[in-house]
Amino acid sequence: MLHYLKIWLASMRYSVVRSMMFRGDFIMWSLVELFWMGVNVAAIAVIYQHTDSIAGWTQYEMLLLIGTSMLIQRLLMGIFWSNLFEMGRNIRTGTFDFFLAQPGHPLFMVSTRKIDLDSLMNTVVAFAIVVFAVRKLGLDPSLGDIAIYGLFVGCGLVISYAIVLLLASVSFWTIGTRGVEGGYFTLYEFSRLPKQAFSGVTNVIFVWILPMVVISNAPARTLISGLSWHDTLWMLGTTAIWLALGVGVFRRGIKRYSSASS
Repeated sequence: MLHYLKIWLASMRYSVVRSMMFRGDFIMWSLVELFWMGVNVAAIAVIYQHTDSIAGWTQYEMLLLIGTSMLIQRLLMGIFWSNLFEMGRNIRTGTFDFFLAQPGHPLFMVSTRKIDLDSLMNTVVAFAIVVFAVRKLGLDPSLGDIAIYGLFVGCGLVISYAIVLLLASVSFWTIGTRGVEGGYFTLYEFSRLPKQAFSGVTNVIFVWILPMVVISNAPARTLISGLSWHDTLWMLGTTAIWLALGVGVFRRGIKRYSSASS
C-alpha cells in the first residue's frame, strides 16, 4: 500500500505542476464548473418560490441533496474521470502498453495517472453547500451520522467509478465509447432528484437497477433522519456488486488486449 501511495502522490504532484503551468486554463475551467454549480443552486431557489416541497423534500433538504450529488461528482471528475475517459483512446492507439509497463497494477495506473485540480477545488464549494443546508435545516448530526454520511459519499464515488470504468472498458471490444461515456452525465442527472419522485418502471430502473438516485439520496437522508440500516446494507451491497462488475469487465478486456505491436 505504501508503494501505491508513493506512486499516487507522485502523480498528484505532476498534475499540480502541470495545472500551474497552464494557469489560464485552470482558472477558466474552475470558473466554468463553479458557474454550473451556481446554476443548479439558483434553479432550486427559483423552483421553491412556487412550491413548498417536491416529493416531500423542502427547499434546504433539496439543497442538501444537490450539494451531496455535486460533491460525489466533483470527486469523480477530479480523481478518476479524465483517466478513464482517455482509456478508450489509449487502447485504440496502443498507448495502453505504457500502463502495462508501469510499476503497479494496470487498473491502478490507468485510474490514477493524473488529477483534475479544477474539479477537486470545487469539492470545497460542494461541501460548503452541504454545510449551509445542514445549518439552515437546524440539524445537529452526531459524529456517527457524519461518519456514515462520509461512508455513503465514498460508496457513491466508488459506484460512479465502477460504472464509468465499465463503460470505458467497452473500448476493448469496440472502436470507441465517447458517446457511451457521455451518457453517464445524463444518467447522473437523476441523482439530483428525490427517491420519492420515482414510481413504477422509473423506480425499478433508477433506484433498484441503476443506483444513480440512491448514491445521493442515502447520504443526504442520513443527515436529515439519522442512520438507516436498510440504506447502509443497500449502499454497501450495491457498491460491492458494481465494483466487482466494473473490475471484472476491465480484467476480461485486458485479456483481450493485443497491444500496439499487433
